[in-house]
Amino acid sequence: MLHNLSTMAGDPLWELISLFNQDNRKEKVNLIVGVYRDETGVTPVMQVVKDAEHELAKQAKSKCYGELSGNLKFNDQIASFLLGDSENLNRQCTIQTVGGTGALRLLAEFVAHLSPNSIIWNTDPGYINHKPIMESVGLTVKPFRWQQQAGELDIQTCLTDLEDAHEGDIVLLHGCCHNPTGIDPTPEQWQQFADVFKAKGIVPLVDIAYQGFAEAPDKDAAGLRLFVDQLDLVLVAASCSKNMGLYCERTGAAMIVTPDSNKLQSIRTLLESITRANYSMPPEHGAAVANLLFDNPVPWLNELSVYRNRIKQTRQKLGAILADLNAAPELQLISQQNGMFSMLPLTKEQMAVLREKYAIYGVTNGRINIAGLKQSQIEPLAEALVGVMNQ
Repeated sequence: MLHNLSTMAGDPLWELISLFNQDNRKEKVNLIVGVYRDETGVTPVMQVVKDAEHELAKQAKSKCYGELSGNLKFNDQIASFLLGDSENLNRQCTIQTVGGTGALRLLAEFVAHLSPNSIIWNTDPGYINHKPIMESVGLTVKPFRWQQQAGELDIQTCLTDLEDAHEGDIVLLHGCCHNPTGIDPTPEQWQQFADVFKAKGIVPLVDIAYQGFAEAPDKDAAGLRLFVDQLDLVLVAASCSKNMGLYCERTGAAMIVTPDSNKLQSIRTLLESITRANYSMPPEHGAAVANLLFDNPVPWLNELSVYRNRIKQTRQKLGAILADLNAAPELQLISQQNGMFSMLPLTKEQMAVLREKYAIYGVTNGRINIAGLKQSQIEPLAEALVGVMNQ
């Protein structure tokens, strides 16, 4: 069997991380990996999470197997977190998954099972794992351009590229904090998408991995909730990795909102049959922690606001310094974007110069993690960016 195993290239992201770790320069800057880091460069454990874990340890409940759908209380609570106090909760099926990635894979298999000829329309640029996840189950993925114009999403280019989308096709959108561009639709643009999807019979798949990282969680979910209010069928992949800091606990959820509540049990059965053949049920610990945070949300949301405000302040400071340096307008747009990521308008070769000359590491396609910046690194980054673009 192994004689058929060919040599495979490693993940380019982790190869970059290896290069960073081998770099001995003290001033090196890591803007590669998509995790929140504080001013000390650490991805912290929230105090509310520590408190929840102490409480769970004291309770010391059984480690027996749970449900195929995961923690049922978690499913109800994250559904309410996503949709708010809405009648639409009566027409959704939500099950816990192995992180947001697991939710995407589960939904991909759900689509492939019921509608294998559906095209998945994915933003370009988009999250690096969206395309391989969808293609891994045999679905066809096509791009539509996601770019900025006059300080906001170029919606007309999006809609032009989606003219060839047909009834039953899936459009994969980011609920907020688009990865990797940081470009989010305005409320009016969410409505434009909804109008087109309704007219053409297109199904949105909303990946909402950063709820609470652009604005307060309810505001970040506004686009998703608009879709659920106005469209019959909506697919949702959610994650607790960022807004609860539960990265390695792999805590997420897949939601399907249907126009026919009579189909909810059949939807759940199909989802459970997919997970049963994959990983049976998801891990309990992260969901149990999340439940305690949902039970008493104010301390958690206060901590989350600290993360969000730090990212916003970093963006504003970087944008201000770039303006002072008369940087290219497309660089200054960083201050108008949301969340952890932005795309630098640099070529692969220019990103290599940034790395080799200035010890600043970003992904070769230009993506950088704004949340990875320390305050002392903002000005050197701005100067390096201007230096590279002026070469």
